Amino acid sequence: MEENKIIETIDEEGNPVRFELYNIVEFEGKDYALLLPLGEEEQELILMQIIIDGEEYSFETIEDDEEFERVSEYIENLEDEE
Repeated sequence: MEENKIIETIDEEGNPVRFELYNIVEFEGKDYALLLPLGEEEQELILMQIIIDGEEYSFETIEDDEEFERVSEYIENLEDEE
């Protein structure tokens, strides 16, 4: 049985937030993570960019609205194919 990957990051107010890593998608040479918030009643997937620095990695909000829309559309098309 595969173990769920739990990611902990810091929100804008400095509070730790935990997510389950749902999937990683590559698009236009960048990696994006689909994260499922833990401990929340409404579990809506969160899309974040993965930033890799050597062996360290972090998750960042996609600030560019156009980039977010392109990635979201790509992921929706992947889901439709499955």
